[in-house]
Amino acid sequence: PRLCVVGSGPAGFYTAQHLLKHHDRAQVDIYEKLPVPFGLVRFGVAPDHPEVKNVINTFTQTARSDRCSYYGNVAVGRDVTVRELQQAYHAVVLSYGAEDSRALGIPGENLAGVYSARAFVGWYNGLPENRHLKPDLSCETALVLGHGNVALDVARILLSPLDLLRKTDITASSLAALACSRVKRVWLVGRRGPLQVSFTNKELREMINLPGARPVLDPADFTGLANAVKDAPRPRKRLTELMIKTALEQPAQETAAAREWGLRFQRSPQEVLPTADGTRARGVRVALTLGAPRRPSAGSGDSAQAVPTGEVEELEGGLVLSSIGYRSLPLDPAVPFDPRHGVIPNSSGRVRGAPGLYCSGWVKRGPTGVIMSTMNDSFDTAQAVLEDLQAGVLDVAASREGFGAVGSILRSRGVRPVSFSDWEKIDAAEVARGKAAGKPREKIVDPEEMLQLIGH
Repeated sequence: PRLCVVGSGPAGFYTAQHLLKHHDRAQVDIYEKLPVPFGLVRFGVAPDHPEVKNVINTFTQTARSDRCSYYGNVAVGRDVTVRELQQAYHAVVLSYGAEDSRALGIPGENLAGVYSARAFVGWYNGLPENRHLKPDLSCETALVLGHGNVALDVARILLSPLDLLRKTDITASSLAALACSRVKRVWLVGRRGPLQVSFTNKELREMINLPGARPVLDPADFTGLANAVKDAPRPRKRLTELMIKTALEQPAQETAAAREWGLRFQRSPQEVLPTADGTRARGVRVALTLGAPRRPSAGSGDSAQAVPTGEVEELEGGLVLSSIGYRSLPLDPAVPFDPRHGVIPNSSGRVRGAPGLYCSGWVKRGPTGVIMSTMNDSFDTAQAVLEDLQAGVLDVAASREGFGAVGSILRSRGVRPVSFSDWEKIDAAEVARGKAAGKPREKIVDPEEMLQLIGH
């Protein structure tokens, strides 16, 4: 069987890995719109979390398999359609992730000084589309709207000592911008209460222990919560206990930290407030909310609704980062898409009403979970493909040309794919540049420069 995977992030690579491992004759081609692979592992994981990027070693083993080929610099939906892929392959798996952010949907969100956390992360991680972001870091207070791991990531990067960041693969231009940053205070603002935060214990602990930055948590926010979490699942209990302990310990550690950060609960953003001349953000008006129950709900507490009390408050801050989630976009008119949930309608990864078409990762189940959950999800989709091969649902008797057919379509449209060995040249150049600067790598952020480097 000739199989194809669209997207080379964790979902794409784990799907390919499972197919190759459990079918000894399957051939898998991976298509990626950027010249470089690995998706969110390269562009989403924080630069100071290098251990999370170790999965790249596994993905590289998969890509080097003689039954796997990587074709970068090919935008499916533009350079080649999904229908054309379906004619060339026995099965097509869409694993292209979530390449947009959820909008706040409030007045003022388009003012200068307001950015999505996704674009901000893309900027410091070298995602080509965000390389020209130039966030304005000239104010002292930043407001991050959201209480997830990405919100903590951006807060940590804003407040981290430069010496820590210099040793990472953060991009040279964002390091230079952070060196001139005047941000010394970050408030993370959430609509619901302490029991509904969706960051993890590890990320919170790391933030609390950040050198030179003091956590500011209001003990009043945690009154009575120690009792409420007694019977909660262990991760939620530990997370809440860590917040309570940090809130109560503060008076003892009123050391002169140059920077500070804190969590603001029960505050729902109503409007980004403009400066007097109307050109940029100066803060956010929030409605105070009730109704997030003072007891932990299952998982991330999504069932807890934030109900406005009628009171409002203005939070000052000239940098506003919206971290309320990523969003998948439709890829091709031929593929069913549910815009409300931002997913491809599917059952166990089989795209509804489209035999031979599958999906895995965030475009399958929504933008939640860590690399581990994406791995399990992708294995499930790959298993569905293998079952359909076994059951004869996919007709392997009909021969398919795979890249043979797609390659000539791309040539006719003037598109030159990037191979995995091309990527390895880019990789080597980045590592060499990094070495010269005392970093693990210096990412190339301009796709044109990547293509020049490999002689395209």
